[in-house]
Amino acid sequence: MKAAVLREVNRPMLVEDVELDAPARGQVVVRTAAAGVCHSDLHFIDGSWPMRLPAVLGHEAAGVVEEVGEDVTYVRPGDHVILLFVAFCGRCRFCAMGRPNLCADGRLRDRTLRIDGQAVAPFLGMSAFAERMLVGENALVRVREDMPLDRAALIGCAVMTGIGAAINTARVQAGSTCAVIGAGGVGLNVIQGCALAGAARIIAVDMAPAKLEIAREFGATHTIDASGGDAVAQVQDLTEGGPDYAFEAIGLPQTISQAWEMVRRGGEAVIVGMAPYGSVAEISAPSFLDEKVLRGCMYGSTRPRVDMPRIVDLYLDGRIKLDELVSRRVPLGGINDAFDAMRRSEVARSVIVF
Repeated sequence: MKAAVLREVNRPMLVEDVELDAPARGQVVVRTAAAGVCHSDLHFIDGSWPMRLPAVLGHEAAGVVEEVGEDVTYVRPGDHVILLFVAFCGRCRFCAMGRPNLCADGRLRDRTLRIDGQAVAPFLGMSAFAERMLVGENALVRVREDMPLDRAALIGCAVMTGIGAAINTARVQAGSTCAVIGAGGVGLNVIQGCALAGAARIIAVDMAPAKLEIAREFGATHTIDASGGDAVAQVQDLTEGGPDYAFEAIGLPQTISQAWEMVRRGGEAVIVGMAPYGSVAEISAPSFLDEKVLRGCMYGSTRPRVDMPRIVDLYLDGRIKLDELVSRRVPLGGINDAFDAMRRSEVARSVIVF
């Protein structure tokens, strides 16, 4: 099969022939239909997060089940599925508590890919920038066949993370005020998650005017161009002391600090973005006396087989936007151009279509 292989950091990926193992017990082969180009992948391409190379990246995908191993009961060949970059084991403490997004035991770690004869583990248990993926049964969510797979792929990361951050993690209250720092793929979905929850005011903060324009389409009631001055002060002026919730959807230490600074007394700062490995964000310790809450968010606190089919239904009922997230559809050979467009802040989301 063809796959995009990363051999060196800060170098273009190469589309090469890669071998994939047959499914073992409990494993499934999925023919990739579409894979989103996510900023989290870029962290590994530019070396912000370390990993062993060569590797096939990609973690936001949907496809069609092609083959199943022994004892697989949840899916069968022909089923349409969304892939999970956090698979759940169903047995650990977090799964038992209803928090499968924190499971550390469900991901497939077997060396299932072969590049130049070298066995390598799939990236985040899936390696979606390839024509086929071999995953564990618990890394799949079955979805309706009338759901377009190039949009279903986005639910596997950006959409679930963003909407879930508002609905599941923060549990945004109706009538509240929310600020969202970063209007990329995840931030836009935080915005529409806040709108779904009934927030009265939703303030999008970004440095790219084009992204702020799109943010209004997704439910932002106000926008702030952070390149025009102190973003914290601008948000606090607009909200008379700060929003009830501030979401950081970029993954930078300075914007994490800004989210904490801008939220009102008794408010909540929710950190959604993936910061560079080893980075440190500074916050004012005395401000804890304001009873503010600093909360992390992993994968939108999702219960995937409950939440993701609901998001599919919301989209097909016209209640959330997914079409507008897709800025470009490109073949696998255009993957490096897609990441370049992300670096230039030209897109909400590029999607690799197989």
